[in-house]
Amino acid sequence: MTDNFNQYPLSQEILEALEGLGYKTPTGIQQEVITPMLAGKNVVVKAPTGSGKTAAFAIPICEGVWWEENAPQALVLEPTRELAVQVSEEMFHIGRKKRLKVPAVFGGFPIDKQIQTLRQKSHIVTGTPGRIMDHLGRESLKLDKVKWLVIDEADLMLDMGFIDEVKNILSLVPENCRISLFSATLGPEIRELADAFIPDRILVLQEPTKEQTAAITEKVYITDQERKYGDFLKVLINENPKSCMIFCGTREMTNVLFQKLRRGRIFCGMLHGEMEQRERLKTVDAFRRGCFRFLIATDVAARGIDFEQITHVVNYDFPTGKETYVHRIGRTGRNGKCGTAISLVTEEDKRMLKQVEAFVGQELPGAEIPETEEEKEKAFWKAQRVKAEAKPEKGAVLNRGITRLSIGGGRKSKMRAGDIVGTICSIDGVEASDIGIVDIRDSLSYVEVLNFKGNQVIECLQTKPIKGKVRKVRKTKRPGD
Repeated sequence: MTDNFNQYPLSQEILEALEGLGYKTPTGIQQEVITPMLAGKNVVVKAPTGSGKTAAFAIPICEGVWWEENAPQALVLEPTRELAVQVSEEMFHIGRKKRLKVPAVFGGFPIDKQIQTLRQKSHIVTGTPGRIMDHLGRESLKLDKVKWLVIDEADLMLDMGFIDEVKNILSLVPENCRISLFSATLGPEIRELADAFIPDRILVLQEPTKEQTAAITEKVYITDQERKYGDFLKVLINENPKSCMIFCGTREMTNVLFQKLRRGRIFCGMLHGEMEQRERLKTVDAFRRGCFRFLIATDVAARGIDFEQITHVVNYDFPTGKETYVHRIGRTGRNGKCGTAISLVTEEDKRMLKQVEAFVGQELPGAEIPETEEEKEKAFWKAQRVKAEAKPEKGAVLNRGITRLSIGGGRKSKMRAGDIVGTICSIDGVEASDIGIVDIRDSLSYVEVLNFKGNQVIECLQTKPIKGKVRKVRKTKRPGD
């Protein structure tokens, strides 16, 4: 097995990006998937939560994508909007040094803006099946150059009723397209899908290791509906989590618990399917960066989203499926770290608890709610008063030396990427390799200047015309801001 990314036939650009992202040693699933995907094989993968599967398919795809091609070369299907964005960002970071564009398309956002993005050079597209089909119907997305198709979180995809859209998309990709399917479970329906659409596949089956299982301490507390919230607060105070996901069975309960905690001066966020898309993405980003300690969520909203360094998972409502229990607690104890999973169990939940015990192969004995000690209570409320220190964005290291510029003039003034690139390359000491992603909008254009040459370019563009006119040029945090 390969214990170093340098041992794979990867370009310097990919290796530098992996180093900048802090990837040290390939995980088990990465060791089994990267090599066959680099060799152009189809793969079907069963892997537990937190096994590193996104990078397993992202690395070989980013390696194989050809920058000069304008049309999408890879398509990644995700069951939820949040996952589409998460995977898009991960693939963007891995392909950063190759200047790969990885747009995400999903419902809840204006389709016109997505169409404008797809009209420009796009190397890899991530998206939900419904919105992908919408773009295919409008011909704003074409699959004739697609060499890789990834079906991610296939079990959740089927649970959410996307099977027909997935089959349609599978039937539309070119015959030589390499197909990869990733799932936490491989039920009969998924196997049928693989039999019908994924020939000559390599099957990769990975179960949670003993180390992964042992990394999670599972606690079960017996309660009832009347005292459930009070018992929950006692548990929260006693544990005093640094970063905690709290699962509820419905969006109504998610909202109720959110309001109760906020009224109790416990700052938290919530995530459920009925929230506006912008708010959901904002919440995910804020929690990921450590802006608050507690995130209350439903299963669908939180499934598959990767949050690093979760210390605790609390099942406020016990899950209604045994697989769901495993998915939930798998949010903690990741990447070699320890975590705690706590479940509140009422009389109505005991039958499902027995099913979970049979499924995981161990007894989960219930205990009485611990009484709160005065010192622990003081420590908890003291932690509430401490302002969270926001973590740096993933990929911050890769952004060193990159200046993002906004330029007055866009599609309405017939601005093209070639106009911007040509003008910047005419500046002494600036070459094409110093220019990153160019994004043309209606009235503005955005360009990345690499290798610490941003200030030089800004200074020269104050007097140098682009497309016959001196344009207003300024630094911007990220394209579109």
